[in-house]
Amino acid sequence: MANICQITKVGSVVGGRYSNRTRATQFNPSGAVRRYPNLQKKRIYVPELKKSVVLKISTRALRTIQKNGAYRTLKKAGLI
Repeated sequence: MANICQITKVGSVVGGRYSNRTRATQFNPSGAVRRYPNLQKKRIYVPELKKSVVLKISTRALRTIQKNGAYRTLKKAGLI
C-alpha cells in the first residue's frame, strides 16, 4: 500500500534543497528530497457501527476525527 492518508488523501511531495545564494549565482541543486507525511496505523472505534476500523492516516486526520467524530469523518472520506 502506498504512503497516502486514507482520509485526507495527502501523499509524499518532492522538494528541492539548495540555498538562495546558489540560486542567485548558478544552478547547482544538491538533489531532490522526497518528504513523506506523518502516517500512523490506528484502530478507531466507531460507536454508530459498533465496530473498530484499522486505518493508515496522517496525524492531521487524527485531529479531524477528534474534532468532527469518527463516523462523520469516515463517511465523508468514503470509507464506510
